[in-house]
Amino acid sequence: MTTTPASDLSSRPEQERWLTPGVRGIGAASFLADVGHEIPTALLPSLLTSTLGAPAAALGAIEGVSDALAGAARFGGGVLADDPARRRRVAVGGYTTTAVLGAATAAASSVWQVGVLRAAAWTARGLRVPARNALLADIVPAGAYGRAYGFERMMDNLGAIFGPLLALGLVAWLGVQWAIGLSVIPGLLAAAAIIYAIRHTPEPTSRDKVPLRIRVRPVLRGELGRLMAAVAAFEVGNVAATLLILRATDLLTPGHGTQTATTIALGLYTAYNVAATAASIPAGRLADRLGVRGPVLVLTGGVAAFAVSYGLFAVTGAALIVLAIPFILAGAGIGAVETAQHSAVAALAPKELRGSAFGLLATVQSLGNLAASTLVGVLWSVFSPAVAFAYLTAWMLLALAGLLFTAARPTG
Repeated sequence: MTTTPASDLSSRPEQERWLTPGVRGIGAASFLADVGHEIPTALLPSLLTSTLGAPAAALGAIEGVSDALAGAARFGGGVLADDPARRRRVAVGGYTTTAVLGAATAAASSVWQVGVLRAAAWTARGLRVPARNALLADIVPAGAYGRAYGFERMMDNLGAIFGPLLALGLVAWLGVQWAIGLSVIPGLLAAAAIIYAIRHTPEPTSRDKVPLRIRVRPVLRGELGRLMAAVAAFEVGNVAATLLILRATDLLTPGHGTQTATTIALGLYTAYNVAATAASIPAGRLADRLGVRGPVLVLTGGVAAFAVSYGLFAVTGAALIVLAIPFILAGAGIGAVETAQHSAVAALAPKELRGSAFGLLATVQSLGNLAASTLVGVLWSVFSPAVAFAYLTAWMLLALAGLLFTAARPTG
């Protein structure tokens, strides 16, 4: 029997050992947290309208306020996450608070209580995002950022598929309020997974407290600033997936009826999520393999997939096979884009500003998505869906130009 010498083991490239217990813990936390918050999200319309008798406008107001607070919290969470010790507490507290407050909406007896709990839960969720992303960068070598963030995104997307299915099963078994209440279980398991990941993360080398300072200009210097400009152009054109579902439903309704069209559209959305899940790790592997320009090149490919997808949504008809193509392209695109964005920020941001960089990225994502969905809704109503998707395609092409410019610049 032969054994491998210890010297051979120590000489293996560090990037080959990227799937560490810490990375697995963060991936598990993303999966469990997504399952946990998808349950109350999927059942919130029923809780408000059927159980509490609120109008649809209440749902829109609650979701709008919650999303806005989550966006602001992501920026603040980035400032907190600059301190390696503080980011650990923020991550654990964010996951725990989101789970408890999200599940607590099951006990709400009025619309205002639902609104307060939802807004608070989404604020906690926003705070934890930069801390989690910075933690992941702490525990993998730079040459494996793509695979690590691809794994985390894959687990998150799996949670987005499994969560609504679990919600349907719980509602059929126990009813809406019990289903929402039980969402605390996967949420708290996510917090436990983050604690597990932290225990497998090297302790911060410095015990000095990093002062709380808003640092935007240092983050935007050099190549990272150029990348953020291109990312902002992409996010302003990155519309909520619900509008893709609406486009498919509108196209399919004349030939299939409203109920069947809705069912088919939801099936297409499932294909979108499956494509996003499947694309995440291959996109990360490719980013790592292509070297220092890898994340930007993979991001460019993902944005190109969105440009084609939105172009097809602008001109496509009601044929099911033809409709499936832009859904799958957009799903693969978001799997590549999210993985590449995170790995690029981890690679380009100064280590002491990593939390702020991830906070700024999350804020750009949040505000860009809000602007995209709002403006597209106006264009859709005033002109047509084709005009709305042509507008989104134009933003994708602008982002593509910015990324090509960034990729062509010399490094350093």
